[in-house]
Amino acid sequence: MSQNEANLGYKGEALEALTKAGCEVGDIVRVTGDGKTYEGILIPRSESGNNKHVVVKLKSGYNVGIRLSANVKIEKVGKGVKPSFASPPLPPQREELPKIVIMSTGGTIASRVDYRTGAVRSAISASDLYGVVPELADLAQVDTQILFSIYSENITQKHWTKIAQTVAEHIAQGAKGVIIAHGTDTMAYTAAALSFALQNLPVPVIVVGAQRSSDRPSSDAATNLIGAVKAAAYGPFAEVVVAMHETVADTTISFNRGTKVRKCHTSRRDTFKPVNGLPIARTADNNEVTMLTTDYRKRDPSAQLVLKPNFSEKVALVKFYPGFDPSLIDWYAERDVKGILLEGSGLGHVSARCFGAIQNVVSQGVIVALASQCIWGRVNMNVYDTGRDLLSLGVIPCDDMFPETALVKLMWTLGQNRDVEEAKKLFKTNVAGEFSPRTLPQETQIKEGGA
Repeated sequence: MSQNEANLGYKGEALEALTKAGCEVGDIVRVTGDGKTYEGILIPRSESGNNKHVVVKLKSGYNVGIRLSANVKIEKVGKGVKPSFASPPLPPQREELPKIVIMSTGGTIASRVDYRTGAVRSAISASDLYGVVPELADLAQVDTQILFSIYSENITQKHWTKIAQTVAEHIAQGAKGVIIAHGTDTMAYTAAALSFALQNLPVPVIVVGAQRSSDRPSSDAATNLIGAVKAAAYGPFAEVVVAMHETVADTTISFNRGTKVRKCHTSRRDTFKPVNGLPIARTADNNEVTMLTTDYRKRDPSAQLVLKPNFSEKVALVKFYPGFDPSLIDWYAERDVKGILLEGSGLGHVSARCFGAIQNVVSQGVIVALASQCIWGRVNMNVYDTGRDLLSLGVIPCDDMFPETALVKLMWTLGQNRDVEEAKKLFKTNVAGEFSPRTLPQETQIKEGGA
């Protein structure tokens, strides 16, 4: 083992001092200086930190950082164990329980603290998740698969295709439900993509994540996963949904339709909220699945899944803002983009300065659709003359689809059809509950308070 491996994260003066004292991460050390003495376990630190501190975990459980100076002395008191992660053994399977599959793609739910950087990294497999949440053994027979081990910001259309194809394989092999462990940053995009790619589902497909890594005391990973497994195994619905905390408390998990949910807060555990809709189900402390609507696709083992997993990469999202340069629209067309989603203001508007560029790209066969930057409500381009002018140019209104879902649907639509008119027709068709016939008033569901 190299000295760098033995003292994760330490460098420069700190590494030299530890090496001189014969100390390694995990050892029990005593640090004295300036009339104070600290004794505890030498723990790793972030490599991005400076090289003048060592970090010791005290007997109280608190960590203390100690700045090195000429009068600071480091002693090795006892030999310790280098920090490591070991997966708990898998609990025994109960053959009478339904079989489900947990597919891991990475993200915080499959992450732990990385002492090299002080951040979290994708490290725990789907099998690890099952091992650290033994309660799952009482709910279902769980098969696990590592599909990817990447952060969700690195997910692309090709990954959506692979996820959809793999889900279809597991359903064909008899899975009673499929769970995808996924990073939260782009989880709503993936949920929307799977909603379009997996049609006529016979069983639930549940995308689940976490806002806290699974080795943190405040982690929501276990609670989210238990709720997802319960719904996958026993829920009466057969749709793609996102399963996450409904509130900041560990009391309920809500299940929101994959085309009607988005991440609304950077760090809160109840970050995922329905947009222009309501949750379709929830689980509470007893893990029973309670349906909140009668408008859902029913579980039906005899249903034959229709797989349509292709997505076009030739689609762009263009956000309108005051002073927006219309030449950006032409720039995308010059790069052979086949679809542009405009994120307009209010009821569905962009500056009249953009009309010429829009007319130009539409004449070239580029599909241009428009969603609102507003979180709630629906596009209505018949109210003001700007909206009516855009309609006359061939811009397609997205009704109450919010931009993330509309963008994914445009990618999916162009992945199914090369014919522009057929693609437009499909884009306007309600495929997976992405359109609501009537948008009800909806209050902001993120309230101030602790995360």
